[in-house]
Amino acid sequence: MPQSQSTTSISRAPTGPPSPLRALPPPAAGAREADRHGGGPHAGADSNRMTVLPSGTAEQQDARGEWLRFAPVQPLFRARAAQRLAVLAYHGVTDHRTFGAQLDRLRRLATPVSLGAVLKAVTERRPLPPRSVLVTFDDADRSVLTHALPALDARRIPATAFVISELIGTERPFWWHEADFLARNGGRARSLDCGHPSQLLPRLKAMPDPDRRRSLHELRVSADRRPPSQEQLTPEDLLALRDGGVAIGNHTQGHPCLGRCDDATVRAEITGAHEALTRWLGEAPTAFAYPDGGHDPRAETVLQELGYRLGFLSDHRLGPRLPSNPLQISRLQVDSSTTTRRFDTILSGLEPAYRRWRGQAVA
Repeated sequence: MPQSQSTTSISRAPTGPPSPLRALPPPAAGAREADRHGGGPHAGADSNRMTVLPSGTAEQQDARGEWLRFAPVQPLFRARAAQRLAVLAYHGVTDHRTFGAQLDRLRRLATPVSLGAVLKAVTERRPLPPRSVLVTFDDADRSVLTHALPALDARRIPATAFVISELIGTERPFWWHEADFLARNGGRARSLDCGHPSQLLPRLKAMPDPDRRRSLHELRVSADRRPPSQEQLTPEDLLALRDGGVAIGNHTQGHPCLGRCDDATVRAEITGAHEALTRWLGEAPTAFAYPDGGHDPRAETVLQELGYRLGFLSDHRLGPRLPSNPLQISRLQVDSSTTTRRFDTILSGLEPAYRRWRGQAVA
């Protein structure tokens, strides 16, 4: 979320960026303009996603990916990435044609692996094959079933979907979509007098969880209109995904910002989802994705108690082929509409390294 967060900065490495980055040419004019003005396509209802995108319009973002792809250091990053694990974190699939092209790219350039293969590597302490890539989805809206699953199945690429358990079998919108809609339709909350609607979600995410819930309630009772319903996955859909090669993982009950929750809420969010998923699937999930992508040590303790073997961040990084801490596995943020040329620079690690060099934020 859209995956699911308070804004987290990607700090500059204390020793500086890899030396080849210093030789990169300056970004295109459109990209520089975007950096000055900020904003982005996921600023309102979809800014819940942890998708790491350069500032500006989608066209400006992809233009930046174009020139990075032809940078002289790209082959060096691609060679290094061959010895790393790339875990791709999507949310929904909004552009099935481009998503299919991305998957075709994976078939040609990488070795798609399953969640089970990652778990086996961790268990046996044997690195995954070179160029290993795991495809994951956070929040798991219905497009994972209707668009992603057919595309994955046609190419025999496994994946993993991390679901928000309290939405399964309902028509409730994601809370960040609901909050945006309510604010744009007269909703008011005492703690959210923040001016432009684009500031609503960051303010909500920065609140202690009880304040976030109270503010959402105030938005609901004061808004002029109710938000439209959003058909969510059902327990039967989860079984269909699993049978189709998409493993199901835990993404908490309600997708709170765990860092803003007290200890009891952190435990309840994880265990509640764990129990529901175990009931629906007939087996306990073994993988977890942190909402908003940031690690929480209290959550890791609960995961260990429940027997979880894998935990995934959203830090826009490649990781080792044998994860050093299986409950803190790095992921790269991607979008189904990203052009294949920019997709290449993300997969190689060049775009993430460039963003860290520039001190850009994960938003």
